[in-house]
Amino acid sequence: MNKHNAPLRVGILFSKTGVTSDIESSQLQGTLLAIEEINGSGGIDGRELQAVYYDPGSSPSTCKTLAEKLMADDGVRIILGCYMSSERKAVLPVVERWNGLLFYPTLYEGFEYSRNVIYTGAAPNQNSVQLAEYMMREFGSRVYMVGSDYIYPYESNRIMSDLLLERGGEKVGERYVKLGATAEDFDDVLVDIRNKRPDFIFSTVVGQATATFYRAYAESGLDPARMPIGSLTTSETEVRQMGASIAKGHITAATYFQSIGSDANRRCLTKLKQRFGEDTVTNMCWEAAYFQTYLLAAGLSAIGTDNVPQLVPALLGLEFTAPQGVVKIDADNHHAYLTPRIGRVREDGQFDILHEAKQPVKPDPYLVEHSLEDWSARVTAATL
Repeated sequence: MNKHNAPLRVGILFSKTGVTSDIESSQLQGTLLAIEEINGSGGIDGRELQAVYYDPGSSPSTCKTLAEKLMADDGVRIILGCYMSSERKAVLPVVERWNGLLFYPTLYEGFEYSRNVIYTGAAPNQNSVQLAEYMMREFGSRVYMVGSDYIYPYESNRIMSDLLLERGGEKVGERYVKLGATAEDFDDVLVDIRNKRPDFIFSTVVGQATATFYRAYAESGLDPARMPIGSLTTSETEVRQMGASIAKGHITAATYFQSIGSDANRRCLTKLKQRFGEDTVTNMCWEAAYFQTYLLAAGLSAIGTDNVPQLVPALLGLEFTAPQGVVKIDADNHHAYLTPRIGRVREDGQFDILHEAKQPVKPDPYLVEHSLEDWSARVTAATL
């Protein structure tokens, strides 16, 4: 096999084990589905896109070790992977040192740029701003913040605090629990919430502890109609973990929900369920993992090589019709134009979409502007 028809190898780092394995497994499914579709359509000008996969076990240090292995031992230049920001932060110096490229398909706290990263998850101006505006308008201005104990929740709560204070809101509490927290870890938190009676709770709890927190909330007798949990990280995957009866009525801001009625989403869901089973559910991180693989393929096809210095310019400005709608890589900051939405969990575990942006919103990872100019009026899932 000569170099002109040799496979183009890409590294994949999503966890099938550990505290964030459910959401990361969905990202792995999105990536593998896209690769299979791309190869089934002829690959990259006849060259197969070949996955080199390792399971980092939801461990940032293991992510770093495996990224080194991919680049030093396997000769991979491009990695698709990471869920937690601590994982991304661990891999970042590796790809920069090897002049590789990381595609990161997870919403995150913003305030980062690297020429060696393409960020396809939502930046704060594509979910935090919309959630703050919606929750304060619909429920009130007093918020209690609960998060997992690592970088993303700390930074996300800082951003949300700023957004709320700018709008006259009040933070009445802020607590953190360990990754993999048990029900007992939330006991004191819920006592404090009941005593302080916020208008809503902002959750940045991640992984398996998300379901634990929502169950503890329900068992404490709190009512989502009066004091809902608003989140950026609670997706269809976490709803399935906890059960729809527990999640019903709570709010999530995301750029994608499985209930989107677009033709692209319906086609993709059909293929996903055929490949991984009828009970498979999707989420915003799954969708970003799926569409970023197509963007990578388009960039590789444009230049015919995985040489990163040549690939990055070819990626900037690329568009793709994703399940959420049109996405585009911003040439200024390596983030993606995405369509923000607000959803409320319904009794079947899916989301009713209450609001969505009129058009894809330009990423602003440093929150230079807090504009809601692209933010829409109320809609319902039936109109999408």
